[in-house]
Amino acid sequence: MRAKDKKHFRQKLLEKRAELISVVQKTEDYGRQVNSEAEAMDLADKASSSYTKEFMFSKSDGDRQLLQEVVDALDRLDEGDFGKCMNCGEEVERKRLEAVPWSPFCLSCQAKAEANR
Repeated sequence: MRAKDKKHFRQKLLEKRAELISVVQKTEDYGRQVNSEAEAMDLADKASSSYTKEFMFSKSDGDRQLLQEVVDALDRLDEGDFGKCMNCGEEVERKRLEAVPWSPFCLSCQAKAEANR
């Protein structure tokens, strides 16, 4: 992969990482805020708040997992393995990297992984 391409994908990954860090931080802040306000709530408000908090934390788990995938892609970029399928070793399609730059697999291997789930 050319240096220009590496720089392009590094920028995309760094932007996505910053976005995800912000989302995860907001979710954590929301959880702390709800906990501090829980004493003043009636039972219905507590139930609604609890549901919202659980929903936000489940969403946050997905965001944390995606954040880890982005960090892993940055590591692959630093190690010189970015753009190579982690399964078969072939080049990951450029269109795929543009759409999902943190993807560790080519389309073929991704399809196989999803079929085995």
